[in-house]
Amino acid sequence: MTALSALILGAAAVVWGTGPPSTAAAAPVTVTHPYPGGGIVTFGDAQNFGAPTMSLTSPIIGMAPTPDGQGYWLVALDGGVFTYGDAGFYGSMGGTPLTQPIVGIAATPDGKGYWLVAADGGIFSFGDAGFYGSLGGVHLVSAVTGMAPSPDGKGYLLVAGDGGVFAFGDATFLGSNAGKPIPGAISGITVTSDAKGYWMVGDDGSVYTFGNARNLGGSSSTKPVAPVSAMAVTPDGKGYWLLEPDDWDYLFSGPSPTATSKSASVVAIASEQVGPDPDIPNGAYCNPYGPCEPWCSLFVTWVWRQAGVPVPSIPFTGNLYTWAARNTSVLPPTALPAPGDALLFGTGPRNTATSLHTGIVAQVWPDGAVVTIEGDAGPAPDGSLNTVLNGPFLLKDSASYNGFAVYAIARPVR
Repeated sequence: MTALSALILGAAAVVWGTGPPSTAAAAPVTVTHPYPGGGIVTFGDAQNFGAPTMSLTSPIIGMAPTPDGQGYWLVALDGGVFTYGDAGFYGSMGGTPLTQPIVGIAATPDGKGYWLVAADGGIFSFGDAGFYGSLGGVHLVSAVTGMAPSPDGKGYLLVAGDGGVFAFGDATFLGSNAGKPIPGAISGITVTSDAKGYWMVGDDGSVYTFGNARNLGGSSSTKPVAPVSAMAVTPDGKGYWLLEPDDWDYLFSGPSPTATSKSASVVAIASEQVGPDPDIPNGAYCNPYGPCEPWCSLFVTWVWRQAGVPVPSIPFTGNLYTWAARNTSVLPPTALPAPGDALLFGTGPRNTATSLHTGIVAQVWPDGAVVTIEGDAGPAPDGSLNTVLNGPFLLKDSASYNGFAVYAIARPVR
């Protein structure tokens, strides 16, 4: 498996592990996709009606089926909408400045309208879609990652990365995954035809059922690592689609290359580590990258060393900043990072209260969004944490999307 094929690019925020002391164009990149037919994976009686054939500049992160199941809408992180089968176009947020990126789409019962939802829970209505409330302006523990309408179109559910569910209008709350130790962040939700159940999908391809929803299989049952960002169910409830955004061609182009001499090897090594808590049987915070202590920085420096960077094992994220400032380079959060760089989250490197978390940049998208690979991250309780992929998100949105701002970018080489 290539490093890119292993990336989980659901627009889902994670709950950070507390380490000891969480609009530019990308560089030219050749992206290869190991799965034919684009990023639509079908289960049960769901059909594939097509996918984008042009090179895209923003990742596809949301999907909604038409009422008869003979088509669907796809939405990109920048709010662009794409129609397939008998889906009609009623507008989009493409080209409109957004406070937070779009993370999901849901269609009205007659197929003559749809909603778009942003990471902060803001709702945008098109066609005959009505507005029944939003989470815009509400402080969230985890960013919103998807939405699902009521069967009558008079309400909708929003789901967050930690599995929290929020009901609006006549939508019914039937349970959630909030507070549960799930292996991957929740990236989508969809409701049964009788509104007595719903499905959630994790960015690792795991499927969770509530009420009378039936589990028909998950992407993780067909591929070793599944990059899933959304889920849509057929009208009869006997099939569903999973959306894998890394399986399309993206137009990665820009002025000068940002990739460093270590970018490819760092990302390849880090992506191989994605998965559940690697050493939980031996006690809280035990890990294969260093002592039994919070290990986000231990993970970054371990990966860098495996890629040939002469960096010591560093447990405190603030010291990671100091090492890079003395030996390689540190960039401000307004700069364009390169794959293999480490994002430093918090307000500064001074102490454990200001330097909170770190993760490795895995991809930089044409719209400036990044995907990161992070150790000691959730969603899971402290001491039972995973190595996850997070994003895509824009660095300027990190405070609201992740709960922490990015204060610096540490580069493994000069």
